[in-house]
Amino acid sequence: MKPISFIIPSRNNLRYLKWCYDSIRKNLGHTHEICIADDASEDGTWEWLQEIVDKDNNVKIHRNKGPERQGLVVLYDKLVKDYSTNDVIMIFHADMYACPGLDEAIFKYLKKGTIVCATRVEPSLHPPGPEKIVSDYGIEPEEFDERKFLLDLNKFRDGGKITHGIFAPWAIYKEDFWAVGGHDELFSPTSREDSDIFNRFKLNGCKFIQTWDGMVYHLTSRGSRFNSFSGGEPGKVNSKEWQYTNHKNIRNFIRKWGTMVNHDKYMMPMVTPKYDIGFVVKNCNYETLYELEPWCSTIYTDWGNKDYINTEQPNTLLDLKDRVKLRVEETPDNDIIVEFDAKEFTPEQFNILAQLPAILSNDEELEPGEFELQIFKIKVNKIKTYEEELIKNDIS
Repeated sequence: MKPISFIIPSRNNLRYLKWCYDSIRKNLGHTHEICIADDASEDGTWEWLQEIVDKDNNVKIHRNKGPERQGLVVLYDKLVKDYSTNDVIMIFHADMYACPGLDEAIFKYLKKGTIVCATRVEPSLHPPGPEKIVSDYGIEPEEFDERKFLLDLNKFRDGGKITHGIFAPWAIYKEDFWAVGGHDELFSPTSREDSDIFNRFKLNGCKFIQTWDGMVYHLTSRGSRFNSFSGGEPGKVNSKEWQYTNHKNIRNFIRKWGTMVNHDKYMMPMVTPKYDIGFVVKNCNYETLYELEPWCSTIYTDWGNKDYINTEQPNTLLDLKDRVKLRVEETPDNDIIVEFDAKEFTPEQFNILAQLPAILSNDEELEPGEFELQIFKIKVNKIKTYEEELIKNDIS
């Protein structure tokens, strides 16, 4: 069995990080390397890490001194590139407990071109799903009933069962990780970076396996959604910081992929074809522009766009001047052009635009030409999809 480099950024999560570290060493031994990044924490994380690295020579530590956070996107890749020394990495969260046998279960299936994830056992703080086991052994490290959990562990394991999907924690050969260029900083500091890289892994030919013999206990979202340092409360209050980054990066994901995140019940990514679509919108106002801009490659309006661009540009690395244009100054040249009047625009019509890539890809008779769909005049100049061009991360 090869050694793994566990990749664990952490921000103001010391209680959970200690619990996580102890579980890896207690249950998996000292063979595996643990790479930890402190993201400008103010809770004593860096001081504790310095103590640990003096005692454990298979721990690597990195510090973002701040004052601003860098986030998971930057620090995952920083740890992989500059600190990990093994061929295999495992993207891990500081609020996860590594169960005995996790490494053996991962290596039963891991090979180049295949990514393997563990099965999560979680308290009921997130909606249930067939890809995880909902069972409550505590929602804080101090409450965790380790003895009972380990006694019950074998009843959760399903001798040799696998399903096909991906979510954290996941293990991969570095070669496959860098084949897609790592995480995309478009999604900094965090949120939707995982869905983005999973899409790119899939398009690049990777296979996904979830082992039901390798498990973690996951306290869920303590570094993000429920982070108490940022005002979150487990299962009750989403931190304002998470609300902002989540909303921002939902919009960035749509900008990049043309659709919302899509996967099957086992979290297998479902990648919709990406088209070059231009919206030509008459009687557009600020609110309509805000709603529609992420859903196309270019939006052409008859309304001054500077206020929108100035307000929204800090929320994306994509140049909005290339995406938002005035009709009187630019002639639409997209492969597919959708023209309509915003005065006639309703929630029903919005759903059509949001589903347009799927509608186009499912139309076996689609060919260049013009047609109407409710209020929309659609001109197809060229039929080409661009999702393959998104595989290699080119924002760094």
